[in-house]
Amino acid sequence: MLNIFDLILPPLYLLVIFFVADIIRKKNIHEKPHYKYFVKGLFVKIFGAIAVCLIYTLYYDGGDTTNYFYYGADVLRKLLFYKPHEFFSVWLGDLTLDKWSIFDTDTGWPLYWHDEHSFFVTRFITPLGVLSGSSFIVCSILLATFCYGGIWRLFEVFIQYFPQVESKLAIAILFMPSVVFWGSGLLKDTITLSAVGWYLYGFNALIINKNKSFFPMLALFLSSLLLIKIKPYILFALLPGSMIWYLTNTLWRIKNFFLKMTLTPILLLAIGAAGYGLLSSLGSSLGQYSIDNVMERAVIVQRDLKQEYYGGNARFDIGDFDATFSSMITKAPAAIEASLFRPYLWEAKNPVMALAALENAVVLFLTIFLVIRLKIVNIIFLVRKNSLLLFSFLFAIFFAFSVGIATSNFGALVRYKIPLIPFYMSFLFVLKWYYDSAREKGLDHVRQSVSEEPEISESTI
Repeated sequence: MLNIFDLILPPLYLLVIFFVADIIRKKNIHEKPHYKYFVKGLFVKIFGAIAVCLIYTLYYDGGDTTNYFYYGADVLRKLLFYKPHEFFSVWLGDLTLDKWSIFDTDTGWPLYWHDEHSFFVTRFITPLGVLSGSSFIVCSILLATFCYGGIWRLFEVFIQYFPQVESKLAIAILFMPSVVFWGSGLLKDTITLSAVGWYLYGFNALIINKNKSFFPMLALFLSSLLLIKIKPYILFALLPGSMIWYLTNTLWRIKNFFLKMTLTPILLLAIGAAGYGLLSSLGSSLGQYSIDNVMERAVIVQRDLKQEYYGGNARFDIGDFDATFSSMITKAPAAIEASLFRPYLWEAKNPVMALAALENAVVLFLTIFLVIRLKIVNIIFLVRKNSLLLFSFLFAIFFAFSVGIATSNFGALVRYKIPLIPFYMSFLFVLKWYYDSAREKGLDHVRQSVSEEPEISESTI
């Protein structure tokens, strides 16, 4: 599938990207030392994008990523040059049967015409396809570069709160192998992972820090829109943690104990009702992901992924359940455990899965170590003391449940779960920092090392 442009053009684009990225680094590094990771993080992500291209073309012989380019963005690129008057109506969303007739042997036919969420990805990457000069690798590089902004913003939010753990947060957010690979190519996951980063940036600036400027508003709106258009269930997983983050941040500012206790249940009910009302009002836009349909869809997808054509040796089973809350909640521990720690090393059936299993082993070891050393009660105390830490834990758990309950194939699982990895790893690294700080200070109890939420580092705002 690769052509001559995939050999000639990538080095030229990489030189331009490096030149621009280095200018950005030099412009910011004196006031923001964490920019020492900026170029490294970007080029690790670009390396991940190129790795996806090569593995899917040379090892897997095609897949979603090649389909998005050759039977998606490249088809619309050809349509732009052959029939420019028809291009914009399709690109902007007119997917009626009448429009299907405009495609022919000159343009090719788009593969995801009848899948609204997948075709939105095609429309999203089409401008990059035009800029790529018909190169699959260049288009992947451009998407990775474009989406790096959300990952970088996510990193900056965390080091605002935990500058002492900067190097570990760089690993958690910028350099985790599975995130670098599955979150960098021409895939839905690259776009949605970036959207999660922009969402956190916008929510932190606008809702938590009361920054009413236009850019955080735009970031929060567009990131939410992207998630709705591509993978609405990620937004579902973000909302509970967001609501609790807002609630705890609001209550933290109230010094009167009686007033705080009085307002807590009222705010919980108000925030919960607002979240439910928002999702209900979006029902028509969410389609199969609406509140009424989402549980049935989870059952359907989970059963579908068990089929042989997805790879029988890569399947796993958390048990049968039906489309009711009570049935699903009984499977929550198994679903969360699968998303966070599986596949285990002995469950890996190919090199790509083996790398994911090795990463999972490290995550599992660190989790067990912290549970043993800190004890559950101390972890709860530390999480309760910091709203971002609480948000990270809640998002990781809700997302692990939503992915684990609807997935029964390791190949899909290692890809779908990547949005939770930066948050869960950051959560673990911050807990480890609290534990190490207590030991260095010679304190018998980790709680003694924490009295209030960490101060936000102004240099990163």
